[in-house]
Amino acid sequence: MCTMAILYRVARGTPILIAANREERYDRPTQYPKIQSGSPRVVCGIDRRAGGTWLGVNQHGLFCAVSNRRKKDLPAEPRSRGLLCRELLELCTAKEASAYAAKELSRGIYAGANYVCADGRYAAVVHGGDTVEVVELTPGLHVLSDGNVDDPRDPRHEFVRRMLTLHTLDSAVTFLAVASRVFGRKVDDEGRRGVVLSGAESGTVSSTLLSLPRKIQHAVYQYAPGPPCDCAFDDLSALLRQVLSAERMRKAREGNGKSAQPSHSRKAKEKTKVKVKAGGKRQTVKKRG
Repeated sequence: MCTMAILYRVARGTPILIAANREERYDRPTQYPKIQSGSPRVVCGIDRRAGGTWLGVNQHGLFCAVSNRRKKDLPAEPRSRGLLCRELLELCTAKEASAYAAKELSRGIYAGANYVCADGRYAAVVHGGDTVEVVELTPGLHVLSDGNVDDPRDPRHEFVRRMLTLHTLDSAVTFLAVASRVFGRKVDDEGRRGVVLSGAESGTVSSTLLSLPRKIQHAVYQYAPGPPCDCAFDDLSALLRQVLSAERMRKAREGNGKSAQPSHSRKAKEKTKVKVKAGGKRQTVKKRG
């Protein structure tokens, strides 16, 4: 399970801002986030038991994440939800990813899950419980855990929304600063007024803060490999910027190839003809083929 806040297309110059706490069994092995091999380039952590991920970003600027969800009818041998999240990160756009997630969840081979798919143009949450539903996200603040997005009956949703909206979230700096405090707050004895969980066998095992701006050099990726109330965030922004730069470099190579092609074609089509005028003077004339 996880608790996530998504500030979508509100902050200046930054369409996507994310704060997310991951809840899992303490004994489930996890690989620290890094740039994964293959194409497209992806930065994410890995669940070493099933090989999937809970959250990641690819070179196209596509953000995908998964959280558990309540579901009555479970398959006998469910496929890993994290593996599907990794597959979504192989796609180019959030629209493609959300459609693919909905199609896969409709097969009935997964336990309950919510998938978040977002880029600068489109964002959606795909609910995969007893029914499958795609909920497009409008500009604004959205909160998600193990039920429906923006569920007013969920006390943690209410807490996160109330604490974040005490501030004007018009910049990435403000959101990340406020979210780091909100998502680092432990729940009280009644399981309310907080985000960090600490059960006997499972609880909050990591936390992520993400900023995906239009300017790659301002992208931010901070990761706490433990409960953020006790564990400091590591700055992985250089990895995120490296991944996002891969797409810019690819487009630059394609652009250079296209701009060079017409010039090359012109030269190939030009024919040179030499005429000899009276008096023995030579004149070179170029004709287009």
